[in-house]
Amino acid sequence: MFSIGDFARLGLVSQRMLRHYDAIGLLPPAHVDQHTGYRYYRGEQLRVLNRIIALKDLGFTLDQVRAILDEQLGVDQLKGMLRLRRAQLAVQVEADMDRLARVEARLRTMEREGTMPADEVVVKRVEAVRVAEVTGVAAGYDSKDIGPVIQPLYPELFGKLEAAGLTPVGPAIAYYEDLDDKVLVHAAVPVSGQPVAGSGLAIVDLPGIEQAATLLHRGPMSEVGGTIEALASWTDEHGYQGGGYFREVYLEVNAPDQSDWVTELQQPITRG
Repeated sequence: MFSIGDFARLGLVSQRMLRHYDAIGLLPPAHVDQHTGYRYYRGEQLRVLNRIIALKDLGFTLDQVRAILDEQLGVDQLKGMLRLRRAQLAVQVEADMDRLARVEARLRTMEREGTMPADEVVVKRVEAVRVAEVTGVAAGYDSKDIGPVIQPLYPELFGKLEAAGLTPVGPAIAYYEDLDDKVLVHAAVPVSGQPVAGSGLAIVDLPGIEQAATLLHRGPMSEVGGTIEALASWTDEHGYQGGGYFREVYLEVNAPDQSDWVTELQQPITRG
C-alpha cells in the first residue's frame, strides 16, 4: 500500500484533493490507521482515481462522477468519452486562437490611430473595368467573417480562368454588397474577351468611380481597420461624403511575408 503522499504523487493530484474525495465518499482509502489516522491506498485504486480525473475533465460534477463510477463504465466507453472531449477542446482552442488573433489585430489598429499620413490619400477617377468573378456569402463585414469566404474564392477564380482560356489583365479586385443581413463577397479580376460556355464565371462590367479617395494599405488584410479609419477621417476632414462601399485592389499580395502586401482602398466620395 501507499501513504497518501506517495499515492498523491503517483496520481498527479494533491493530498488535499484525496482527503476531499475521501470525505465525500468518492475515493476512500483502502486502510486508515486507527492510532494515527494516516490514510493508505492500494495501487489498484489509481485506476479509480484516473477515471475520476478524466470524468472531471469531461465537465462532469463530482456527484455525476460518482453515479458514472457506480455504473462501472468500461475502459472503451471512457476512452470514447475522452476522445470526444478532446475533439471539443481542439475546436475550442482553435476558436480561442482565432479570437486572440482578432483582438491583437484590433489592438494594432488602435495603436496606429492617428499615425497614417493624410497626404497619402489620393483623389482620382477610377475607370470602368470588365472583370470575371466568383462570389460567396459572408455573415458580416468582420475579418473573421470575410476572410474564410474570400480566401478560397481566388484559387477557384483563377482555376476557372485557366479552364476558360482567359488571362487576367490587371490586379485582383474585391468588392462587397449587402445581402439582407449578410454580405455578398465578389472576388474579381480584370479580363478581356468572353469565357467558354459552362465555365462558371460571371463577366461583369464594374462601373467607373467619378471620384474616389484612395489610400494604400500595407500589410495583411486582417489589419486593414486602421487604414479604413484613416481614409474615413480624411473624408470627413475634407468635406466629403462616402458614396458607397469601397473596393480593394490587390496590388501586391504574392509576397510570402504578409507585412509586404500592398492593397489600394478605393472609397467613392461626393462633396458634402
